[in-house]
Amino acid sequence: MPHNMKVEYVTPFVQASMKIIETLLQIAPERGHLAARAQIFTTQQVNIVIGVTGQVEGQVIYGMSVQTADRLASRMLGQSVISFDQLAASAIAELGNKICTDSLAMLHDSGFECDITPPTIIRGTSVRISTMGIPALVIPLKLEDVGVFEVNVSLQERVRKSAA
Repeated sequence: MPHNMKVEYVTPFVQASMKIIETLLQIAPERGHLAARAQIFTTQQVNIVIGVTGQVEGQVIYGMSVQTADRLASRMLGQSVISFDQLAASAIAELGNKICTDSLAMLHDSGFECDITPPTIIRGTSVRISTMGIPALVIPLKLEDVGVFEVNVSLQERVRKSAA
C-alpha cells in the first residue's frame, strides 16, 4: 500500500462504480485485483478524468478501451454507438460524474469534505497523467459483454499549511 494512500479514499469510488454500473447498465461488475502505481499511466484509450479538491485532493480516472466506451455508451443511450462521438463522450462523462458524486457522499459520511471538478475526457493511447507525486491505486472492474472499466484513484489528505 503506498504510504499516503488510504484505503478509505479508494473504497467509495470502487463501491460507487459497482453500484452505478449495476443500476444503469444491469451488469454486476466483477472486481479484479488491486494494483498500485507510482503515478497514473494509462494504456486505456478513453479516460474520464475528475479532480478532487478539499480535505482529500488528487484525481480519479476511469479508463477503458474505445470498444468498451462504445458498448457502455450504447447501453446508457439505448442505441448503438459505433464510433466514439460527442454523444457517447457525454454519456461516459455523465457516468463518471454520477460515480464521483456518490463517492463524495460516502467520503462526506466518513468525515471528509471534498468537491469534484467537471469530468474531462482524454482520448489516445499511452497517455501519461501526472498526479503530482501522489501514487495511484488501480482497480479493474470486468463488465460482462462490455469490457474492463478501470478505476484509478490518486488521492491524498490535503497538507495543511501551518499559519505563520
